[in-house]
Amino acid sequence: MSKPVINIVWFKRDLRLQDHFPLMQAMDAGLPVLLIYFFEPSVMQYADSDKRHHRFAEQSITAINRTLKPYDHKIYAVHSEVIAAFEKLNNHYTIHSIFSHQETGNLVTYKRDIAVAEYCAKQNILWNEAPANGVIRRLSSRKEFTKRWLETMNADVYTPAFSKASAVNLKQDVLTLWEHEHDKHHLFQPGGFVNAEKYLHSFLYDRKSNYNKYISKPEQSRTSCSRISPYLAWGNLSMKQVYQAALKAITDTGDKRNLRSFINRLHWHCHFIQKFESECRMEFENLNKGFDTIRTQINPQLVTAWENGTTGYPLVDACMRCVKQTGYLNFRMRSMVVSFLTHHLWQPWQAGVHFLARNFLDYEPGIHYAQFQMQAGTMGVNTIRIYNPVKQSKDHDPEGVFIKRWIPELEGVPKEHIHTPWQMTTAEQLMYKVELGKQYPLPVVDIQETGKYARAELWRIKASAAVKKENKRILKIHTKRKTEKEQTLQLNFDESN
Repeated sequence: MSKPVINIVWFKRDLRLQDHFPLMQAMDAGLPVLLIYFFEPSVMQYADSDKRHHRFAEQSITAINRTLKPYDHKIYAVHSEVIAAFEKLNNHYTIHSIFSHQETGNLVTYKRDIAVAEYCAKQNILWNEAPANGVIRRLSSRKEFTKRWLETMNADVYTPAFSKASAVNLKQDVLTLWEHEHDKHHLFQPGGFVNAEKYLHSFLYDRKSNYNKYISKPEQSRTSCSRISPYLAWGNLSMKQVYQAALKAITDTGDKRNLRSFINRLHWHCHFIQKFESECRMEFENLNKGFDTIRTQINPQLVTAWENGTTGYPLVDACMRCVKQTGYLNFRMRSMVVSFLTHHLWQPWQAGVHFLARNFLDYEPGIHYAQFQMQAGTMGVNTIRIYNPVKQSKDHDPEGVFIKRWIPELEGVPKEHIHTPWQMTTAEQLMYKVELGKQYPLPVVDIQETGKYARAELWRIKASAAVKKENKRILKIHTKRKTEKEQTLQLNFDESN
């Protein structure tokens, strides 16, 4: 008896129904379709993974299945390594084609995809991988990146026709289904394309009015920024959908200033993913090898203080506690905590990169490692930025509202001391009900000394022949040409990054 011939749509970080080219391809192909998402043990156990990510994926799948129910389709959430699952499926079906998006992921998913490609070749399975969000695989230079990205963003949105193909009804004994459902957590954004669309619409037609004004503020940015980053990271929305919705909102609202800034960051988002796609070794290695001679030792005590939000610098500590409990920080604060780790604590960026990956709900490998290295200064081609956490605190949280929200030990401290509590006298500590060194720590380093040291060391290395040689290579691979910049003037893109 011959086995049924089927196609598979393999969902990854593309948990949506609209603007999903592989899904449309599969529905148009004429064969029964199996929709599947893998909770892979190897991926879930990797250093960058956290239950907040798994919960978000679960919520996203639930939302999709609710929409697909009238069409008798559903995504099967399977707890298995990918090839092991395909081998089991091959015992029951003949797999004609697999449809998926390309993934710019971590080392585990990179090696997995190589193995899947080899498996498909041996089994005569056609694996159709579609580009994602304008990122170009095997791109040799940035000569036409922006032009091609704009073409992608302005193309029609793909609309799969779910009635064109019948569903494969997977029997329970074929694969091990993922049945663990995490409890909802009110401090985390909920997953799913319905929630994604709500966040996007409320931003484009309401919250965006304060976007430029509050983008750097740790407290106000929580509502004035778009907050769609987790929905982009997990693919509840495509970049094309967001781009086109933003252009429409400019026409509808007339708010060019805030929304053009937002569109600029959409391009910047993909620009960084393209960096990682082109040179994924930056998950582990300095992009510029000239920096390999500095920050070679890890101090576990300093790293632990940073992770736990007990450095004695209130804004740094508030940020670290906040991201652990909510999964979100605005960009400036992310930059500051990485700067503090790598410059003031003088720790290698590798000591904290996976910790923040686990804690960011919107963790996107393609962005995360490139941005981490940019803030650590190890790209070589970017301006060295050493954030002073006290100045950042006074500039962006002058009343200490954000600090007090996440560090209740300092709730009674007035604003004149909230940024530098170590300067309080013993009497003042008694008055404001906080004993430094016990209820709240004293600073683990002197930022005046550490900032001076880091600045001198980084500029010394930056001027070295080794760094300059690497910079030429990096600029050739990762930098756009002037003519490309001119093509982006219509969108007011900031090409500083």
